Amino acid sequence: MSLTTQTLGRGRRVAAGSLIAVAALTLTACQDGTGAASRPSSAAAPATSQEAGSGAKASGSTTGGTQQSAGGERPSANSASAGSKAKGNVPGTTESRASVMTASDRCTAANMSLRLGASDIGAGNIRYPLVFTNKGKKACTLRGFPGVSLIQRDGSPVGKPATREGGPGGAVRLQPGQSAHAVLHTVNEGVSDTPCWSRSQLVFVYPPGSKESMTTGSRGLRVCGGRFDVTAVQAGSLG
Repeated sequence: MSLTTQTLGRGRRVAAGSLIAVAALTLTACQDGTGAASRPSSAAAPATSQEAGSGAKASGSTTGGTQQSAGGERPSANSASAGSKAKGNVPGTTESRASVMTASDRCTAANMSLRLGASDIGAGNIRYPLVFTNKGKKACTLRGFPGVSLIQRDGSPVGKPATREGGPGGAVRLQPGQSAHAVLHTVNEGVSDTPCWSRSQLVFVYPPGSKESMTTGSRGLRVCGGRFDVTAVQAGSLG
């Protein structure tokens, strides 16, 4: 074989080897390019996770903000409590307290005397003032209707309790020694066909708002015509 032929053979082999190397490099580059193209998606995943984590944190912050807002609305409950405390100053509560104070300030059977005044007869009607006098050492208040019945000395009732006549009236403030009165009313005999009751001996009385009773002489009071009424207390004694 000639030197020229050997040289040509070597050149072909070198050229072929070069082509193979180029092809291999190209293939590797393509593979690396594909991997690199796909890798960012993997790298993006952590980034997405981080972003999701950041989003979660942001969401947590937003949720926290929502809770704070809800918490900001919760003080409405505290406001309600405050409102509840403020209710102590509303008129209803004040009136309730005033009622309690009035109850503690009310005239009772223990600090009053009772008597039945002289009759006032006119136009077929008979009226008697039932007089309450403050015998205590401090002022007290009466308001409303007394409960009144007629009895005998043995405690047996005569007829029925008096019915209320007129409005409830206002509060009557009694200083020590001062008096208030309610008016008992019946009619003369013969004004009505309804028969008269037996003559009574005592007037049995519950002062307004009291559960303790008092008695006084009835002056022989006799109810006729089935009419027996009592008014609310008023200032003064009327005899």
